[in-house]
Amino acid sequence: MPPKRSSPVHSPAPLSAERITLALDAMGGDHAPEAVVRGAHIARQRRPELHFLLVGDERRLVPLVRKRRKLRASVTIRHTPEIVGADARPSAALRSGRKSSMWLAIEAVRDGEAAGVVSAGNTGALMAMAKLQLRTLPGIARPAIASFFPTLKGESVMLDLGANVVCDANNLLQFAVMGEVFARTVLGLTSPSVGLLNVGTEEAKGHDELRAAAAMLREPGHGINFHGFIEGDDIAAGTVDVVVTDGFSGNIALKTAEGTARLISQFLREAFKSSLAARLGYLLARRGLKKLSRRVDPRRYNGAMFIGLNGICVKSHGAADALGFANAIAVAADLVTGGFNERIKAEFDRPAVIDESEIDESEVDDTGDGPNRASG
Repeated sequence: MPPKRSSPVHSPAPLSAERITLALDAMGGDHAPEAVVRGAHIARQRRPELHFLLVGDERRLVPLVRKRRKLRASVTIRHTPEIVGADARPSAALRSGRKSSMWLAIEAVRDGEAAGVVSAGNTGALMAMAKLQLRTLPGIARPAIASFFPTLKGESVMLDLGANVVCDANNLLQFAVMGEVFARTVLGLTSPSVGLLNVGTEEAKGHDELRAAAAMLREPGHGINFHGFIEGDDIAAGTVDVVVTDGFSGNIALKTAEGTARLISQFLREAFKSSLAARLGYLLARRGLKKLSRRVDPRRYNGAMFIGLNGICVKSHGAADALGFANAIAVAADLVTGGFNERIKAEFDRPAVIDESEIDESEVDDTGDGPNRASG
């Protein structure tokens, strides 16, 4: 294998104790590499301690970085012309994508060159590559996809959003523990409440694995503020801070919410165009509508964490623009500075081993677009 080749745009800033290096899959996503570079520029303005390892085609990346004077000293480019296609299956990506921008960006985390990786590329391939290279944290049987959800009370954490179609009670217990730590780390909550998504709130409702997970979560030894079962309408209501479910139900719930948000937006546009009085009403309500738009802006919630891996790996929505990608970078930076994985390790002490044969592509979201933090 040829040696890795990295080329700084120009001399990088001196190393400091505060500096955080994040590897960015510069070629992943619908609007790459422009959205990735612009997103890095926005993130760097917000957090000057960030440094970026951009992995991708340097012929396209260098001109984009050179346009942004304040970004240049904070970027190193690692060249590769290869990418993982949006429609590539995880198994195919593992076989043929080991020189791709996605693989090399994850590899930088594995080798300790970067504290975390952010990619807007194919979700299934990213999960498969990350599981193979980073492995799971001690005591974690399966990683999950966790993200944020806007609620009437602010934001909540929801997992799993598509990594594991079938889960047993122990998987759900581990998701609850990791989600609780995630909420404490990123949302700053002292004692986040945790609920299991079910078809009813009564203790007798749900399948055996759900009821078994609930019984374990009620045990005082876990130290979790367990609310009990919640229903679908509790998600948006903000009944709990952490919503725990299997990846099958979680992915359906998320994409149903995304579709509903788009439907309501379309209905509002049509309503305000329906008559002259409606147009006048829009002018009067414009300030409030802009406030609403900012509150539910999908870019604000962009960035899903592959939780449970031995390394920080954040998935941006494939259609994210620069602002959305910048917010995904912010999630990764918050997880690094908050010592998220160190907190997870403190909760588990059983070793977990995974090999390539355990990566079942039927258990990952293989659509290529992946979850978004309650976005469309």
